[in-house]
Amino acid sequence: MVGIVAKQAKTQRRPNLTQSLIKEIRERITSGALKPGDKLPTEQKLVEEFGVSRTVIREAVAGLRADGLIEARHGVGVFVLDAPARNDGFRYLDVDPSRVSSIVEALELRAAVEVEAAAIAAQRCSPGQEARIRECFQDMLNVAKGTAAEVDLDFAFHIAIADATNNSQFTKFLEFLGQRTIPRSQIKRPDESIEDVTRREQRLNDEHRAIMEAVCNRDAEAAREAMRVHLIGSQERYRRLIALAG
Repeated sequence: MVGIVAKQAKTQRRPNLTQSLIKEIRERITSGALKPGDKLPTEQKLVEEFGVSRTVIREAVAGLRADGLIEARHGVGVFVLDAPARNDGFRYLDVDPSRVSSIVEALELRAAVEVEAAAIAAQRCSPGQEARIRECFQDMLNVAKGTAAEVDLDFAFHIAIADATNNSQFTKFLEFLGQRTIPRSQIKRPDESIEDVTRREQRLNDEHRAIMEAVCNRDAEAAREAMRVHLIGSQERYRRLIALAG
């Protein structure tokens, strides 16, 4: 298995590596090789076992968390959860990717929670959590544009902010909503020019940087405002897409 993943690292793009790793760990969970309550190996051990980068490991962990298969416990590790059927009672929160308006609705819901989460993170963030937020932001800057990894890393950044609240309910809420609520995972505009894409990505980077700096500077009010600007701005961008779509 290690050899297969190592070969994939040489021949495939990173988004495929991430999906291969997600599939492998998911199969271990569903087969019972990893049982509810089991702790996943450390990030370094996973890097050594699968022969991939830390960024790929983090993307895969974020994807598995979004699927409700694992959870991170601050200062302890990452653990396998029971089957995610516990979410069945909350299907009304599902995002319909076929409707742009559904994405806007999800962004409004996220704003109601994440704006305050950013402020709490600024007040409670540990040095280790600050380092994780900075790493996620740097990963977003380094990732190839227009790939599935962009979405994984965007989601991982927001999860890192939620984790920094040291209130697991924020993280669980965001994980339940999942990557479907990262707008660029759902909407692609074939008519966008390279300049349009570049401007959009720069704006998103600036917004994420403002959130990171406010949280890491322990400025709760600035963190609250930076997250509000980011999520409200995203709502406005996708409302314009609704208007363009008629």
